Amino acid sequence: MLKKIILSACFALAISGLRAQDKDSNLLNILNDSIAGQEKADTRVRSIFKATQIVNLPTVEQPGKKNLQFMIMHRFGKVNGGAYELFGLDNATIRFGLDYGITNRLSVGVGRSSLNKTFDGSLKYIIAYQNKESMPVAISIYGVATTQTLKYTDKPYLDFSYRTAYTTQLLIARKFSERLSLELAPSWVHYNLVPTLADKNDIFLLSAGGRMKITKRVSVNAEYNYITGNPLPSQDLHSSLSMGVDIETGGHVFQLVFSNSQGMVGPAYLTQTNGTWNNGDIYFGFNITRAFGWNKHKHKTN
Repeated sequence: MLKKIILSACFALAISGLRAQDKDSNLLNILNDSIAGQEKADTRVRSIFKATQIVNLPTVEQPGKKNLQFMIMHRFGKVNGGAYELFGLDNATIRFGLDYGITNRLSVGVGRSSLNKTFDGSLKYIIAYQNKESMPVAISIYGVATTQTLKYTDKPYLDFSYRTAYTTQLLIARKFSERLSLELAPSWVHYNLVPTLADKNDIFLLSAGGRMKITKRVSVNAEYNYITGNPLPSQDLHSSLSMGVDIETGGHVFQLVFSNSQGMVGPAYLTQTNGTWNNGDIYFGFNITRAFGWNKHKHKTN
């Protein structure tokens, strides 16, 4: 009798253990399926570019929600100034800019350039994210208004409206691999006032650029802004060609820059470039980007 009781108890314990193992196995399977489902659902391509500008040309990237970006853009003089000008280092043009993410898709920015004492205000909106399954490119729209405040004592009629210009760019980018990202940007510039009647108020351009990663923290960048036709015959205009090297250092992105454009925003580099690389009209400089975030608690929670 005792033997039967012991055998029955062992059998019951074995059945209970098998059921517990099955339950644990089912819970593990559910957890694995949930993780796999989340990984499959999150197919957005991130970090197409590491900075909000290739060199001068804006990228599809922007500060996230409640993030503030501070940017310093600096250009020395032309390197063909020779030893007397210390190859351009005696002269400098600078721009300070702040960009803030209102949402993850929408950001606003303000800036001030020493060139012609120009103020700028901008908006950028992400229309679509690049997705591994459904969207081959990322698309953003970028608009900036600029106004020059340099005083002209001989031109009192140059009020605010005449000093203002507008730039709109459709930014289309794709990250082809972990190393290569490219961007195409049809651009439109409108001047409220142009120098002569032969000059056009509306100018259309096609910009392209990209970056190639060399190491985990270093990449080589290049951009070209092509002016179609001769929209400003009174000006000696040339297409803007810029190259640079990006160095990522924690929360900073440091860019070493070479460009035939002295201007760094809106119409300045797109339609006011009057030098060429062949003649040594090259400006050496740098961009420094620093990001600040106020959404750390939510980030940790997620």
